[in-house]
Order: sequence, then structure tokens, then C-alpha cells
Amino acid sequence: MKPDLHARAKLLALAAIAMWGSLATLGVALRHVPPFLLTGLSLLVGGLIALPLSNFKLAAWRVPLPTLALGVYGLFGYHFLLFVGLQNAPPVQANLVNYLWPLLIVVLAPVLLPGLAVRWQHIVAGLIGFVGAAVVILAGVDGAGDAGAQASAGLQTEWLWGYLASAVAAVIWATYSLLTRRVPHFHTAAIGTFAWISGLLALLCHALMEPAVSLSPRDWALIGLLGLGPLGGSFFLWDKALKMGDARHIGLLSYLTPLLSTSLLLWVSDRALTWPVALAGVLIVGAAWLGTRVK
Repeated sequence: MKPDLHARAKLLALAAIAMWGSLATLGVALRHVPPFLLTGLSLLVGGLIALPLSNFKLAAWRVPLPTLALGVYGLFGYHFLLFVGLQNAPPVQANLVNYLWPLLIVVLAPVLLPGLAVRWQHIVAGLIGFVGAAVVILAGVDGAGDAGAQASAGLQTEWLWGYLASAVAAVIWATYSLLTRRVPHFHTAAIGTFAWISGLLALLCHALMEPAVSLSPRDWALIGLLGLGPLGGSFFLWDKALKMGDARHIGLLSYLTPLLSTSLLLWVSDRALTWPVALAGVLIVGAAWLGTRVK
């Protein structure tokens, strides 16, 4: 693959990662909105991006049924199980389990994508990146007492289903990301189809599982930002990046997501950058540098 394509793919992936980095901050502002309602509305907004992307030609949205199933498996399946995990296990630990997906992309790339091999440097970089993600996620717990309480809670077997759901969510996002390279080529605008069907399924889950709420004009504006960014626009960028670039390198770059997310939360809440976050930054950036040096 040409070096310029690799560079463009990394830039697209970094743009998607930057959008995902704003998810926690927007989520805090919308924490009163039930998660399935929030996801469903955001995905419907995000799906609208496919209209200008396809020059308003809906034919570009059409994909074979197996490809459609893969898209819904990725967008809806991932979010559904992530919410199950966050609701049935301590959120910090569940989120940490979920961030196995960048490492899984690196490890599964040669299994699902012929022609790619994983060298020891990729594995080492992936493990360093995961340690960095663990440091920054655990650093997000306020106070040693809270961290200790959540750690002890995380050892209880009653949280097993929550952890399992988070782990399966990680597998789903990793395999979805890689398998989009195995199905017949489809226009990136088809992500709009995936988003709309997944959004409707999320709204169905809201109707069946969550209480009804009223949304303010501010809520709708923030939901629009979510749809244009971390729960919509990012998926189009991610798809394009994976079609153009090296999945192993993109997977390692993804560890920047929790680092950006935590750093942005600290900034908007006017809190100082802590040494664990700084250490995590060194680990994650170092892991990305090491992994992307290897062909």
C-alpha cells in the first residue's frame, strides 16, 4: 500500500478518535437522558451525513443483506452490550474491559485479513497501550476511597455478566472493524443505513426498557453534536480509514481515545492534569509510535 494512503488513513482514524474523545464530555452533559434514547437519536442524526456523502443518491446506501447484518452487528450490537456491561458492573472496570478492542484489532488482524502478520513488536505495543488505557481510565475515578470501593466491587461474582457483556462488546467492535474489509466493497455512505437501522433498534430498546423523558432545546442541540461527531460522523471516518490503512496501526492509535476523553473532561471541569494521565499519555503515544514503526 502506498505511503500516502497510509498517512491519509491515519489522519482519518485520528479524526474519528478525536470525535470519540468528546463522547464522555457530551455524555456527562446529557447524563439525564436514558442511554438507548441518546444513542438512537444520535445515530439517526449521524446517518444524515450519508446524504451529502452520497450526493443524495440513495443507491449508494444499498448493500447486500450480509453486509447490512455486519453493519448492524457492529453499530447496534456494540452499543447494546456496552450499555448492558456499564449497567451490570462497576462502570470504570467495565469500560476498561471494553477497551480491549484496540488490542483485539491488532491480534485478530492476521486471522481475519489475509496478507497481514502480527510481529512481536505489535503485541508489545498493544499491551503497553492497554496498560496506558488502564492507567488513564482508573485515574478517572475520583478519590482513593471511590477507587478502592469500585475495585473491591469489581471482584464480586455478581458483576460477571456485566464484565462478560463488556468483553463481548469489545470483540464485536474489533471484528466488525476488520470484517468490513472482507465483505464486498461498499460505499462509505452505506454507514448511514447501518446507523439508521441501529438507531431505530436502540429506540425500540428505549421504549421497552427505559422510562420516557422530555428533552429540552439544549438537549436536542447536544444530541445533534453527538450525531455529527462521536456517535455518527466518527463511524464514516473510521470506515474510510480501515479501507485505506493498516488495521494493526489503526488499532494501536485507538488507545488515544480514553486519553483524549479523560483529558478533555479534566479541561472542561477546570481540573489539573494529574500525573497518572501524563504517564498514560507517554505509554499510549509510545505504544503507537512503536507499533506503527513495524511493517
